[in-house]
Amino acid sequence: MLGNFTYCNPTKLYFGKDALEGLSEELPKYGKNVLLVYGGGSIKKNGIYEKVIEILKANSKNIYEDAGVMPNPTSDKLAEGVTRAKEANADLILAVGGGSVCDYAKAVSVSVNCNDDPWEKYFIRFEEPSCEIIPVGCVLTMVGTGSEMNGGSVITNRVQKLKIGHVFGEEVFPKFSILNPEFTFTLPKYQMISGIYDIMSHILEQYFSGTDDNTSDYISEGLLRSLIHSTEKALENPSDYEARSNIMWTATWALNTLVAKGKTTDWMVHMLGQSVGAHTDATHGMTLSAVSLPYYRYILPYGLKKFARYAVNVWGVKYEGKTDRQIAEEGLSVMENWMKKTGLVMNITELGATETMLDGMVKSTLIMDGGYKVLSEADVRNILKASY
Repeated sequence: MLGNFTYCNPTKLYFGKDALEGLSEELPKYGKNVLLVYGGGSIKKNGIYEKVIEILKANSKNIYEDAGVMPNPTSDKLAEGVTRAKEANADLILAVGGGSVCDYAKAVSVSVNCNDDPWEKYFIRFEEPSCEIIPVGCVLTMVGTGSEMNGGSVITNRVQKLKIGHVFGEEVFPKFSILNPEFTFTLPKYQMISGIYDIMSHILEQYFSGTDDNTSDYISEGLLRSLIHSTEKALENPSDYEARSNIMWTATWALNTLVAKGKTTDWMVHMLGQSVGAHTDATHGMTLSAVSLPYYRYILPYGLKKFARYAVNVWGVKYEGKTDRQIAEEGLSVMENWMKKTGLVMNITELGATETMLDGMVKSTLIMDGGYKVLSEADVRNILKASY
């Protein structure tokens, strides 16, 4: 491994069928006022809401609610959440939901006591918090983002047509997260496979960078093989606890900063996908699946050795006299077939993108420099065209 790095992850995890019992262990550490953050109300239908409320009451907490967090949380919703947190004088923000709810809770946590416009400070200027941060805890009901064990927060500004993520430091990481795989059983298939591809993309964004012999790459290959295997099991039986638990655990390790160590990391698939999402409001994981293969085929010549390694070590492609280029291309073809079989979206047209949106999507795509090729605006345009 090359370079120097520091690793710290302060989030405490409770994992398994009895994980929610950990909430009673954590709540006494915080003040009386809890802001309960959740989405469209599915947690009331599946009984999770009632269980959480019961535990909060048993711990004598004053409960305030901020419901209606959308799949792509907006800057307007963030402003609403800041108001609710101030009214509650919140001592703890408890996010119950998927990655968007956790992302949103972290954005609120750094914005309540911020004297600047949070959108401008955190998502345009990428500044770090200089104010008091309200602690966040998470009860996860959908896997994919890894938000339960990192400092990431993605917010969409609908007026500016921008969807931007800020990766905050360890002081913004959730203090604790509750991970019960059974809480994910009732997710619709579309949401399940969208989250699964988000996991895969997180790993690949870190994997496709660097040329050294890096332990992080070996870990990533193992995580990818586990994800592929467990996905096939979960598609056969969505209530397969072993498969869903492996998917949940892989999601956490895909983006808790571990496999990024010693890596420059890429993240252009996410920049492309987030630009598509800002213009279509499409499901995040599907925006990633729609742009991934056009992007990877575009940059393949610049990272040929790694793409060939990926084909062999993840997808089981055999050399048998083939060149690295042939092996790498075959690996992406096998990946494409698996994606189609899984039911993932393979082009942005299915997500509502039109040719008239192309210029806007190109302009709102942030350029990263950690991958095998730093894209020009013309490159971004060509990749997005190939994604239609």
